[in-house]
Amino acid sequence: MHYVELTAMLAVAQYLFFGVMVGRARGRHGVKAPAVVGHEGFERAYRVQMNTLELMVALLPALFVAARFWPAAWVAGIGAVYLVGRFIYWRAYLSAPSSRALGFALSMLPVIALVLLAVAGAVLR
Repeated sequence: MHYVELTAMLAVAQYLFFGVMVGRARGRHGVKAPAVVGHEGFERAYRVQMNTLELMVALLPALFVAARFWPAAWVAGIGAVYLVGRFIYWRAYLSAPSSRALGFALSMLPVIALVLLAVAGAVLR
């Protein structure tokens, strides 16, 4: 099985899911496009989606470069932690934004680890 590619596609699917949740929040709270402000519930869902997009810009290349130098199962496992972290972040941010720290850490630390692994692999090999 191609664990790294599966992890990458799950990250994309997760991002799309968050996009659907933004659309639902837009309808539920009456925030008409192109507005991105107007109701706190919508704004929270939108911020989760945008924060996820911001992290994916670093996650995906780091995931693939790290996989060139390190065992795919390890790299995919680190990516899986990111996916779990994003769901924790999403749930926390929607209910109480001040409680998002665990989800943020479980999202950001894997990205940092993958970047470091990618750089180390490129330098050492």
